[in-house]
Amino acid sequence: MSEVQTRQGHWAIVDLVGKGGHIRTVPIPSWVKEAIDQWTLAAGIKDGRVFRAVSRAGRVWGLGISQNVVWYVVKVCCEQVGLERIAPHDLRRTCAKLCHTSGGELEQIQFLLGHASVQTTERYLGCKQNLGQPVNDRFALVTPRCLILLESPNCSAPLPREHSLSEGLWSKTLST
Repeated sequence: MSEVQTRQGHWAIVDLVGKGGHIRTVPIPSWVKEAIDQWTLAAGIKDGRVFRAVSRAGRVWGLGISQNVVWYVVKVCCEQVGLERIAPHDLRRTCAKLCHTSGGELEQIQFLLGHASVQTTERYLGCKQNLGQPVNDRFALVTPRCLILLESPNCSAPLPREHSLSEGLWSKTLST
């Protein structure tokens, strides 16, 4: 329970030790935190591990459950909804793809999954370069000198009306 903390105004599991001994922080969606709070209240858990065995009499016992027990529960739930052939990494890939299709940034998904390399995250997502709609077509840059030229009476080029100064360049985001 002590690993569930707030960071930057959001709930997270901190200092999670993953594959290869890498330590990371994993954000928790608010709906997951609410479910954890309901479970810990109902089970009377105040410290230690959140998930513990429950006896047939409904009593919580032990100090925790193994990853095999977690996998068994997930597998049974998947089978109940018609997903018979599922592996743990299918859940990771599904999470990554849902984050990506919801507009999540590749680097943030990389952190979430604990990948050392962004290329691993790209493989999870099946990312491919889109030359039909390249991302660098979404903005235009105009240096202050070009802006002065564009504003001159002799210039017939259209002037971007919405622009902001960023690192010495005037930029305008184009709508797609």
